Amino acid sequence: MKHYEKELPANYREAFTIDAADKKTGLRLNIAAAFVIAAIIAVSALAIRPGSFIENYSLLRNVIAIASIFVYLVLHELTHGAAYKLLTRQKLTFGFNASVAYCGVPDIYVYRRASLISLLAPFVVFTIVFGALTAMLRAPWDKMYAAILLAIHIGGCAGDLYDTGLYLFRFRDPRTLMRDTGPKQVFYTVE
Repeated sequence: MKHYEKELPANYREAFTIDAADKKTGLRLNIAAAFVIAAIIAVSALAIRPGSFIENYSLLRNVIAIASIFVYLVLHELTHGAAYKLLTRQKLTFGFNASVAYCGVPDIYVYRRASLISLLAPFVVFTIVFGALTAMLRAPWDKMYAAILLAIHIGGCAGDLYDTGLYLFRFRDPRTLMRDTGPKQVFYTVE
């Protein structure tokens, strides 16, 4: 099965663009992410009941938690990259701007199946990892920090899940192509 095209085939037309670097789009995605993060943290706090933050304060725990967020952001994008690299063997682009961290394959047009695999790879991997951590850790604040990582992860997947939704409900044809530069994805359909 072919995963990508080097050139856009002649019978394709641009059908839809999402650009997270665009201020309005980036703001919408970040607002959606913030709501998801806040909701998951609130539900987690009610379920875990970690106790008073001040009474249970640990500088080391906080430093580890903050460092974990930055490590996770890098691993999330590397997971997209690993999926793209395995499927296409093409040059990857990584970056970060004011609204989004990203990984893309800007020099090719990727078919729907390969795009979906790359879009969902971090969501699947880290939902399992952070969900398992939340369930396995014993200390309430350790459990809460794992739940916060899970919340940041799921909220941070807002763009990936939006693109996935487009594939599931709007661009169902397996011949659909996407040009993914990282912050910008352009969908192409057969005329």
